[in-house]
Amino acid sequence: MMSTFTTRSPSSTFMISPFIKTLKNPTKTLPHFKRSSTLTLSATLSTPTTTTTTSLQKPVSDSVQTFWQWLKDEGVVSSKTPVKPAVVPEGLGLVAQKDLARNEVVLEVPKRLWINPDAVAASEIGSVCSGLKPWLSVALFLIREKKKNDKSSWRYYLDVLPEYTNSTIFWSEEELAELQGTQLLSTTLSVKDYVQNEFLKVEEEIIAPNKQLFPSPITLDDFFWAFGILRSRAFSRLRGQNLVLIPLADLINHSSSITTEDHAWEIKGAAGLFSWDTLFSLRTPVSVKAGEQVMIQYDINKSNADLALDYGFIESKADRNAFTLTLEISESDPFFGDKLDIAESNGLGETAYFDIILDSQVPPAMLQYLRLVALGGTDAFLLESIFRNSIWGHLDLPISRANEELICQVVRDACKSALSGYHTTIEEDEKLKGEKLDPRLEIAVGIRQGEKKVLQQIDEIFKDRESELNELEYYQERRLKDLGLCGEQGEIIFWEPK
Repeated sequence: MMSTFTTRSPSSTFMISPFIKTLKNPTKTLPHFKRSSTLTLSATLSTPTTTTTTSLQKPVSDSVQTFWQWLKDEGVVSSKTPVKPAVVPEGLGLVAQKDLARNEVVLEVPKRLWINPDAVAASEIGSVCSGLKPWLSVALFLIREKKKNDKSSWRYYLDVLPEYTNSTIFWSEEELAELQGTQLLSTTLSVKDYVQNEFLKVEEEIIAPNKQLFPSPITLDDFFWAFGILRSRAFSRLRGQNLVLIPLADLINHSSSITTEDHAWEIKGAAGLFSWDTLFSLRTPVSVKAGEQVMIQYDINKSNADLALDYGFIESKADRNAFTLTLEISESDPFFGDKLDIAESNGLGETAYFDIILDSQVPPAMLQYLRLVALGGTDAFLLESIFRNSIWGHLDLPISRANEELICQVVRDACKSALSGYHTTIEEDEKLKGEKLDPRLEIAVGIRQGEKKVLQQIDEIFKDRESELNELEYYQERRLKDLGLCGEQGEIIFWEPK
């Protein structure tokens, strides 16, 4: 139900000072959990429909029936509960047992059945996990409880958790090779390195010195399993809760047709004498007929690369396709200090990231940043302190023909370089999409085709801009007009003495 970390896809880096030096894929830091949503068992790439009827449902497994009975025994569900686990195209999902109105509560789970850092702290390993990042402590807790088998009080929940999803962190080398050239491949490899490094530290500092608490061997594969579970199923952005697994609620699936994240869930505090536990309350954001799946929007702002990494599916919507451009002010730039000061004064820094969405314009701040990085030569006077409070506004419009031409060349060259890194063309990917593909190959084809379309779009935008260089109005012309020394057609006005 949420993303384990905030991650940013490594991307083409432009360093202009005053020319492009190279393209590279820098690795960003990957800490903390963020965002919301859920994934169940083996996610498919296509967004499911909301018309799963009871007559078409397959019977659930014994482990799911046992899980449901456990929830009954715990007083969480009953025969009157509006939803029930069912086999759906995504694996498992929550299906309405009656017609449900928009915003109707479909289930409530008490805090005593949440798995979060508080649950870890209260467990046998709480004392040795107190200094760990929240996700690491919960990951260790999950692995330990899983290895306890029937001795774990969480065994009925753990038995319904998947061994893997179609998230790219679980792909083989052969499957990852289909992502050649993509930002998603770079991000996936960075995430896997991050998880491995965290495992090695935890193994040395926590597991090895406390064999009595961890009697069963814990492997890197175990760690990836726990990481994948948290990345795909944990809720965040809850009041006072930054990371929490909610049994049963985490079976809810994603629908692209739901375009709001509002009214999906909330935390209810103890309301009175007979309400003694905090509750996680899940609502349906849309009306649902009996026999249909209850679904939510995982995150309206995630790109297809994010969805593939977190949950193991992508959408066909154009605005899910994105490419992140990483721009840098080179430390070798003679005006590095001035440019950095200006960037920081306007909410940016030495490195800036800009997400370009398919069928959308480039962010205005990206053009401003590009013009700033490319400033030099006769335009460098704008970096003087006298212009410090006004330069960002000037950068919103073309500065000079040389400056504008440079940023067009830099961006177009970078797009061509990035496009050359893919091993297929858009046309070849389009042909493949017409075939029946393995779900992971289908994701790979969709990701690389989407990225290439965005890169072609960026190239076209700056190609069109290049063709307009002679018609654009630049800083000097605007300044002369402000002083009344230039006409509307750009002609210089000479004042004759009376």
